[in-house]
Amino acid sequence: MIEIKGLAKKFAVPNPKKLSEQERKDPRLKGRFFHSVQDVSFACGKGQVLGLLGPNGAGKTTTLRILSTALKPSAGMVEVNGVDVLSQPLLARQKLGFLSGATGLYGRLTGRENIAYFGRLHGVPEARILQRIEELATLLDMHAFLDRRCESYSSGMKQRTAIARAVIHEPEAVILDEPTTGLDIMATQTVLDFIRRLKDEGIPVIFSTHHLDEVEELCDRVTVIDQGLTRFDGDLASFQALSGDNLHKAFLTCLGKVEPLHQQGAA
Repeated sequence: MIEIKGLAKKFAVPNPKKLSEQERKDPRLKGRFFHSVQDVSFACGKGQVLGLLGPNGAGKTTTLRILSTALKPSAGMVEVNGVDVLSQPLLARQKLGFLSGATGLYGRLTGRENIAYFGRLHGVPEARILQRIEELATLLDMHAFLDRRCESYSSGMKQRTAIARAVIHEPEAVILDEPTTGLDIMATQTVLDFIRRLKDEGIPVIFSTHHLDEVEELCDRVTVIDQGLTRFDGDLASFQALSGDNLHKAFLTCLGKVEPLHQQGAA
């Protein structure tokens, strides 16, 4: 289980005068600090997929980077299967698979070499690395390009390789930051099918996305973040009920752009 409570993260702003007018109007800017995440809480249980939604700049990526141990929060609690991510980051990393917004592959290495390298960093035995690569190559449809240098890869090839690299060590929980951005229809479906398989294996998955059809297809729970605050956290049915099953309107309702369905009826 992944659990986050009262998460907050502020960043120092060296020179507020150099900020754009839009940035200066952001209510999260307070003095010389920008409070990217102010108060975020949510949980994702065994075998659940949680869709993390929010407009650009809402604090989603900062939240996921804290969860992955890449950033330290200013306040709050983060646990993965009972392990305190803040006090035991090394142990937490062993339990987590994390895909960031940038693939960060080594271009001069092949896909197979990139994945194997990260397997060794996680201490996976060589025999298991070889076996695991074959499993993932099949699941993510990578055999056709696995032994080519990554510098020649398309966006879809890079993303599938990065996902395989993130889960080579068979993590207990998986975090994916916009895993289908820039992918074509076939590559997107391969990634979604892989997430569904993780779910079937009982692995909690958190993924951020701007595609509400992916949320409807995969998610058990939905969390909406805006201006660093949790605006909604609940199951998919409750999210859909905000607008009579129209997820786009439900999302806008959470942002205060559309009145909730019950208020519309009253009017």
